[in-house]
This record gives sequence, C-alpha cells and structure tokens, in this order.
Amino acid sequence: MTEARLISTGNVIVDIVLTVDRVPEPGGDVIATSSRMTAGGGLNTLVAARRTDLPVVFAGQYGTGPMGDIVRAALAGSDCVVVQSGLSDVDSGYCVALVDATAERTFVTTVGAEGRLTREDLDRVPVTGQDLVHVSGYSLAHPVNAAALAAWLPGLPTGTRLITDPSPLVGSLDPALLDATLRRTDVLSANAREATIMTGAGDPAEAATALVPRVRSGGFVVVRDGAVGCWLAGEPIGPEPVRVPGFPVHAVDTNGAGDAHAGVLASALAAGLGPVEAARRANAAAAIAVTRSGPATGPTTAELDAFLRDADHLKRASGWGT
Repeated sequence: MTEARLISTGNVIVDIVLTVDRVPEPGGDVIATSSRMTAGGGLNTLVAARRTDLPVVFAGQYGTGPMGDIVRAALAGSDCVVVQSGLSDVDSGYCVALVDATAERTFVTTVGAEGRLTREDLDRVPVTGQDLVHVSGYSLAHPVNAAALAAWLPGLPTGTRLITDPSPLVGSLDPALLDATLRRTDVLSANAREATIMTGAGDPAEAATALVPRVRSGGFVVVRDGAVGCWLAGEPIGPEPVRVPGFPVHAVDTNGAGDAHAGVLASALAAGLGPVEAARRANAAAAIAVTRSGPATGPTTAELDAFLRDADHLKRASGWGT
C-alpha cells in the first residue's frame, strides 16, 4: 500500500516577529521588547505534520535573495521533499508579525516568489489517492497561485483528501474560486473569525454546521475556537456539531497555532484516526505550540503523546467526567 503524504501547496515566507506591549494606534509608535527573523508561513504546517510522523512534500515556490536564503535553509532542515528548484529572478516574501502582551498577533505581509506558483509547477507533483493535500487561503489570494490551483485541484485522484484553511484573508478571496475549492474540500479548517466571515454566524457551532453543505460529500468542518477547543460538523460527525475541548495552558505566542493544528490534524487522519480523536490531538498540538515562542513550534509525536497522557492523568485525578 502506498504511504500517505501531506502535499503542501502553501507559502513558506520569512517572519519578522516583533514582541510589543501593544499594537500602536494609527500614526503611533512603540518599541519592541524582542525581535527575530525566521522562516514561517506554510513552514509551520509542514513541520508540524513531519514532526508527528507524516511524510511531507512541499510543492510551493520560493525565491533567491536574503529572504530566499532563509526559506531555502529552513526547507533543507525540515525533512520534507522539496519539489521546486526556486525562482532565480525574485526574492521570497516576508511578513512583519506584531505579537502583543495578550499573545495575539497582527500581520502585514509582502508577496515575493511564493506568489508565482504555476500550473506547470504543480504538475511536477505526483499525487496518489492516499495523499492529503493542504491548500491555504494565502495561496488563493495570489492571482497566479489561484489560477494554478483552480485548474489543478479538480484533477486530483478521487481518494485524495483535500484540507483547506481559508486563512484570515478569506473575506478578500474571489467567492467563485473559494466555492470551487470548497466543493473539492474534504476537511475545512477555519478559526472562529474566519468561519463568521464565511457564514455570518456568531456561534462557532452554528458556523460549522452552516459550512458543511459547502464541502465535498462525506467531508467535515473544523472551526477552531482558541482555548475553548474546536467544533466539528459533517457527515462523519453525526447530526449535531460536536465540541472537542481544548487544553488550558499559559500562552506566550499564538503565531503558528492554527498551522500546528492543521499539520497534526493531517497526520492523525493519515494514521487512521477518526475526526474527533484527530481533532483532540490537533488541539493538544496547538496548546503546546502557544507555550513556545516562534513560528514552527509544533510538538513531536513523543511530546504530544506525553502531553495527552498528563492531561488524561489530571482529568482522572480531578474527577472530571465522572
């Protein structure tokens, strides 16, 4: 039997992360208490999946220059298969991320080579019916990538599971393109804000239910709700949405938490777990990730298993659920 892989079509860019007490008002100024420059974006998802034992193929594009050097080094150390050779005439893009005292993050991004992924690039990727393909709304926001993905996704093998994360840019995506992507999507994973934008529903459970008719038959929807956990809805879940509880932790940096959730959700599904148990592992991965500073902070399988064992022990000791 062919081994399942995660094929990432996302954007690996450079994160310039500044820690601030607060995001300044328009025209204002603050002094950062710390800063770092590291590869991020789509790297977070593929690293989270790889650390939890799912082979990863990176199908995205990247550039040449100061930012491209950081991206190339990160990809080389990620233990994933890199399909593209990179573009020589343009650098990779970067994102300025402001992380405030509440651990919330605010992004401003400039686009580089990662926004030039073509259909020819995607055709270099051999996809099997055992694979999972991950598509991000950040890719759908770039016209070149969007056109390539719109032409490529309908040709995926029937058994290939498509995981779509609409991203914070969901409100600016072409509605027709988004609808076409969702019709092929088997797992839609959005945070509560994104789900609200897509549905108008103020309640995550209601939003998850409302999104089910928009995904492929037999698929399901995940609406992530921070420390609360996530809501699942869809045919494999049952007639009513289900909340999968989160894990209480002290968050220091929420950057990349959703990406860690997506990567571990993919690895758990590939391992044969059902949606609820897969979402529980993904919630735990996101909880671990927010306790660490940096983007690609998803746990290894051993770390994740230990965290869940401790959580189960604490639950039994405190009498929860009895």
